[in-house]
Amino acid sequence: MLNDKTVLITGASRGVGKETARACAKAGARVVLHYNVNQDAAVELAKEIDAVGCVAADLAQPGAADRLWLQAKTMGGSIDAVVNNAGIYRETPLHNAQTWATGWADQLQVNLMAACELMRNAINEWGTKGGSIVNIASRAAYRGDGPDHAGYAASKGALVAAAKTLARAHAHNNVLIYTLTPGWIETDMAPSRVEARAAAVADIPLGRVAQPQEIAAMATFLLSGQCGSATGSVIDINGASHVR
Repeated sequence: MLNDKTVLITGASRGVGKETARACAKAGARVVLHYNVNQDAAVELAKEIDAVGCVAADLAQPGAADRLWLQAKTMGGSIDAVVNNAGIYRETPLHNAQTWATGWADQLQVNLMAACELMRNAINEWGTKGGSIVNIASRAAYRGDGPDHAGYAASKGALVAAAKTLARAHAHNNVLIYTLTPGWIETDMAPSRVEARAAAVADIPLGRVAQPQEIAAMATFLLSGQCGSATGSVIDINGASHVR
């Protein structure tokens, strides 16, 4: 399904990124893994799936995404597809000005700017030959988040808007861009306290949080190009906890 394609996956050392790397490799892709601090996990995964290699980058730093693209391209020869999975979840409480400012700045940089910089690099590189991008956003882009996470919701909402804009602008060159908006996923970011977990699940009609393999399966299918007419679409994967 992804034979002869080289896929760059950000945040690939754990969670959704890790499972997407596995799914893409199983589908025949050559995979370049990005990680920030989890080098051992990334190297272990690279061996498991016979990845092209691993690239370290702190996407909270301005310009890091541009450098990541260049390194990944050098390592992989060319990049045919990108999965913008890396993201952070920080509080932006109204009552704490310092935490508010830092949380907004960090999330806008990692969740929005870095992803958009990789999309910019990919689109400029691909020209008219085309390629595929899958962005991992959140249901918070549409329904908002908790009272202390306005910055997170805003960063994901902006990513959705940017992806739609670029999809419309570059579809004529066969650049296909999709965005997934999951709810809670069974990763490190999911609620772990008993009370918080129960509240999260109670809000999901399906009765459970999503598994990272579910997100990975959808991303891999979209990267295959089998449904190019879906470019620009936003796909909810949240157990019907938010239905548009």
